[in-house]
Amino acid sequence: MANLNLFHDVPEGLTRRARSFVSAHGVKVDVVPAERHRESWLGHGIPAAQIDRVVAFQQRWGGLVLPPSPLYDGGPRYLDPDVPEGSADEGWWFEAGIQRTAVPFSFMIGPNDEFGIQEERWTPLHATIEGWVESLALAHHAALWARRITRVSGDEVDEIPLDSYEPVPEVRGLADTWWRGADSLVAVHGGKAECFSAPRWRTALVYSGLEEWALKP
Repeated sequence: MANLNLFHDVPEGLTRRARSFVSAHGVKVDVVPAERHRESWLGHGIPAAQIDRVVAFQQRWGGLVLPPSPLYDGGPRYLDPDVPEGSADEGWWFEAGIQRTAVPFSFMIGPNDEFGIQEERWTPLHATIEGWVESLALAHHAALWARRITRVSGDEVDEIPLDSYEPVPEVRGLADTWWRGADSLVAVHGGKAECFSAPRWRTALVYSGLEEWALKP
């Protein structure tokens, strides 16, 4: 990735924590404008509305490099959409960004603008790309201030008493969710388990020993 620059234009719609995270840790790389491919994509039968989605995503997020996620082998190396794929009946997807490592799934934006992974099946992780960015920001924040981080997998995830926690709405969780307790945050990652029908891959990270101020959005 050449021509690294600070990511100054933080998109709207993020919490203060996430805006600070992107401003402090995000950089931007040069990407090829998707608009250049419009005529070619139209010629392959891709609807103009779907090309507009890709162009809008790239204008908002294109080239953004963020610190890695604790799971999914870090997530996309940087955000940059690719050619839409799908149909009017199934819906349309496009790649959110290339992988950092050789993982057996792709990071995609779904028909309803969800962020997720796709291989054996389409598995939306967050309702929007903003939710993914919020999750990265929260993971970075929690890891920085937690006194202890505990990782559990498989059936052990169900032993976490989430009924005493409240959901963290800003992450817009679907297969992956965040929960806030009295002195802890819990990230439940179910995306790989759902995508590959492998319940043993369900994972939770418990960030405990957090002060009250560290639990606020």
